[in-house]
Amino acid sequence: MSSSDGEITDVSGASDRAQQLRLIEALLFASAAPLDAATIAERFPDGADVPALIAELEREYRGRGVNLVFVAGGWTFRTAADLADKLGLEKVVPRRLSRAGIETLAIIAYHQPVTRAEIEGIRGVAVSSGTLDVLMETGWIAPVGRRETPGRPVTWGTTDAFLLHFGLADRRDLPGIEELRATGLVGLHPLTVAETAAQTLPFAPAAAVEERDRDEEEAEDDSGGA
Repeated sequence: MSSSDGEITDVSGASDRAQQLRLIEALLFASAAPLDAATIAERFPDGADVPALIAELEREYRGRGVNLVFVAGGWTFRTAADLADKLGLEKVVPRRLSRAGIETLAIIAYHQPVTRAEIEGIRGVAVSSGTLDVLMETGWIAPVGRRETPGRPVTWGTTDAFLLHFGLADRRDLPGIEELRATGLVGLHPLTVAETAAQTLPFAPAAAVEERDRDEEEAEDDSGGA
């Protein structure tokens, strides 16, 4: 049975465990964002083993068309990865990241928290405000604090939306150089994050875009000054 505030009040017996699993399932399906174990536990009385229940539900959904996965610090349902080619839809994307945007996002992802001056030092060119604005509009980066140096410049980092979009449970899941070399994405010579960004991250511009248009967009992004 359950109380008026939504908590399960009777946790004894197999039928009650099944009810607990149903509640977690319903919470995850109804939530627009991943839920962590602590948030889910708020719906249960003290003593409920929520992590064990989540683990059991994750096992139940293995091999199904929808899987329970951990991304961006929480649990959510996603379609099975092996069915992606059957579910893909082609559509026109009106906005894409320029190479400047790709490199800036990659630098922030790998070096966060990082200031604008530090980004410019790695890229070797000025970062326009427009590039940072576009990345903020996508919800992939956000200010995360200030560096305790003269001027106290803003530091930037990636967001949970970045992790969610690219299917990462944690920033530590970003591929390292050795992993990239093992997959053949980069050669044996050392490369900077900016040099490998277009190869390693899945948000590079579409190959069909003409070189002329790409060059013009890069020039526009890099002309904004510091």
